[in-house]
Amino acid sequence: MIHKMAIIGLGGMGTWHYENIKEKIPEIEVVAAYDIRKEAKASILEKGLKLYGTPQDLYSDKEIELVLVSTPNDTHMPYAINSLKSGKNVISEKPVTLDSKQLKLIIDASEEAGKFFTVHQNRRWDNDYLTMKEIFKQGLLSDPYIIESRVQGSRQSLHGWRGYKENGGGMVLDWGVHLVDQMLNFAPGKLMHVTAHLHQVFAPEVDDNFMALFRFENGLTYLIEIAMNCFVTQPRWHISCKDGTAVIEDWDVNGKIVRLADSAALEWGEDIVYTAAGPTRSMAPRPKETSLELSLPVLKSDWAEYYHNIAAKLEGRAELIVTTDQAMRVMRTIDAIFESDKSGTGVWCGF
Repeated sequence: MIHKMAIIGLGGMGTWHYENIKEKIPEIEVVAAYDIRKEAKASILEKGLKLYGTPQDLYSDKEIELVLVSTPNDTHMPYAINSLKSGKNVISEKPVTLDSKQLKLIIDASEEAGKFFTVHQNRRWDNDYLTMKEIFKQGLLSDPYIIESRVQGSRQSLHGWRGYKENGGGMVLDWGVHLVDQMLNFAPGKLMHVTAHLHQVFAPEVDDNFMALFRFENGLTYLIEIAMNCFVTQPRWHISCKDGTAVIEDWDVNGKIVRLADSAALEWGEDIVYTAAGPTRSMAPRPKETSLELSLPVLKSDWAEYYHNIAAKLEGRAELIVTTDQAMRVMRTIDAIFESDKSGTGVWCGF
């Protein structure tokens, strides 16, 4: 069975969706698109797709079962709600909306229409993230108490509409949404507290660098940092656990695990150890025989799994992996990040 799909917004991400669905998802066929830009209209016709003159033409097209909304962030909500009301299932690019109140309106429309709505959180299938989770699944480390998740670059500029506040630009709503979604789908229990610092280093209207610290009810501290002015980058992941440490350096999943040896009963003497930093006991190097270095359990996946799940949902073979409840929790966390930065204090959550 082939499910007919239309795309609203055939820009960079919309084209990425089109190309990947065409190559990897035989269950779904993109047959039409709508865009307001002259160059995008030309691209739609070049691809042999039906070009809608207005959004209403799309809404009234009975052939379309699924709509992807891939437009600037501030326009997701009206396109999604109107598509749902016209009897179509909807995927929205992230961030789904600018805040949780807008998302609630889409969810209400979805429930009223009896059609599903989901968000394209493709980075749940990133190899580095899956490898981080696999460390704990295999029991290579346990009891994490600090996890640091960073994406850092030095380009210093936000492309196109992403630099404008009215369009929902900035790094919190761009990369931040991805890393928050990863965090919430890994960390157990409730998110209790958020402290965030946003910076406008080069962008006059929106954040281009930010750091946020999260505290969960089990005591886990989780740090997220997005930087666009970093010329010496830190590891993609740094994970501190009771029994060791893991580092994932980059997107290629280079890194290692260093953990306590199984027989690492160590009696610490009272002698002061002399190091390059001077005399110390607490920061003296650990004897090599008391620890083990392990390779990372690298997992590899494909973002196409997201769309295989969409096809299975359309055919009644599976439930959605990215649910509206999860999307709402992400947006409530984003709300808390902005609130914390604006108020200059931490924000209590409990969700």
